[in-house]
Amino acid sequence: MLEMKYISFVLLLHAAAYEPSSACGGAAGTGGTSADTLILCRACGHELAVGTNIHFVPSRLALFSRNDTLLGGRRVNVQLFENPHGHQFEVITFRKADVTLHWPADKHFSWFPEFSWTLATCPRCRTHLGWAFQPSRWPNTVTKATFEESPHTFLALITHQLLTEDYASSLLMTPKSFTS
Repeated sequence: MLEMKYISFVLLLHAAAYEPSSACGGAAGTGGTSADTLILCRACGHELAVGTNIHFVPSRLALFSRNDTLLGGRRVNVQLFENPHGHQFEVITFRKADVTLHWPADKHFSWFPEFSWTLATCPRCRTHLGWAFQPSRWPNTVTKATFEESPHTFLALITHQLLTEDYASSLLMTPKSFTS
């Protein structure tokens, strides 16, 4: 019986990986607000950001841009980009997030003109979460403090690599021994 519950739980997580809008957001009315909604790493559950860290940075290079209800009913702008290898990514831009940045920054193939990019990974499990962007005129390598303190930097995190705390909590099962 335990094995069947585990398989069901894994299937729920696996299926959610291919539905960024539902997987990244909790349903409206689940108690969370955009200000207090925690954004988690889908792979390990590490707390990356809160809803107030979202900061829309538009790009004319986006293939598509849409408003989606993701965070506690909050409308969030999601942009679709394609890298030179043809891989497409839906991203949400954040002002800050608890990620590990991997310098040096690269000026080539940036989705945001006048910005260089570097990889952003989860500090706990090292999963690729997206990219960090800094002004191209900056040196290729900067300190984390310089990056975080500047109003000219931001992150573009991949929607299907994120979960909200409310959504993750809805996937958890409480053992019967705890409820009796």
